[in-house]
Amino acid sequence: MAAARPILGLLALLLLAGGIVMEFLVILSGLSQTPENQVYFLQASTNGIRSSSANYHNPARWTFLSLCGVSGGNNANCAGTVAGLTFDPVRNFQTTAGVPSPLLNTSHYFYLSRFAWVFYLIAVFFAVVAFFVGLLALCTRLGSYLASTTTFVALFFQALAASLMTAWTVQGRNAFRSAGQSANLGTKAYAFTWATFACFLLASIFFCLGGSIGSNDKYSSKKSSFRRRGARSRGSFVDGESTRRTVKDEYE
Repeated sequence: MAAARPILGLLALLLLAGGIVMEFLVILSGLSQTPENQVYFLQASTNGIRSSSANYHNPARWTFLSLCGVSGGNNANCAGTVAGLTFDPVRNFQTTAGVPSPLLNTSHYFYLSRFAWVFYLIAVFFAVVAFFVGLLALCTRLGSYLASTTTFVALFFQALAASLMTAWTVQGRNAFRSAGQSANLGTKAYAFTWATFACFLLASIFFCLGGSIGSNDKYSSKKSSFRRRGARSRGSFVDGESTRRTVKDEYE
């Protein structure tokens, strides 16, 4: 059974590595390189929004590093790169004219998208830590449990990030559609985000299973050893009684 621990540890490490790669693809969305130029969270037409930026990016795509337009199905003509671009059309386009009314006079979407960015970063940080700790899981039970715990922390923050991202993108899409604009969600951003969640979940389970391997065998070994010591003690007691009876009989 102990031979299964490195196998489970290796599977968990592969899942973690895959999740980390997909996480970086989402976090670096908005760059001009492939495949980052194919990842976006929300695409919406900006017809009616009276702003030079809105006209330049029509339809507009929200990524984590830039507000982009579309060309050949990829992100194009992206504005200046910023860390953690928030979804706030009033700030993004520097105007309120033509912006759908549900997106006016509210910081709701700003905070949803901002905290989603933060939780993505925290999740990938703990995932990287878990990957290096997970190397110990290939040979020790303690390493498996430590890696499982760290991966679970990454899983927790990934769940928060995915939930917040889903909330602001769906609500933002509905707001644009309510104003008669076309809008759709970014398929790859969704796929990478939720696939990362699944990878972290499975990795956490595999690490935990790897840590549990061998614990029953050790318990059984201790129990058998205790029984043997008990049997020897009882045998010594019986032998002692027999010796005392023999001596007593000789004197009688």
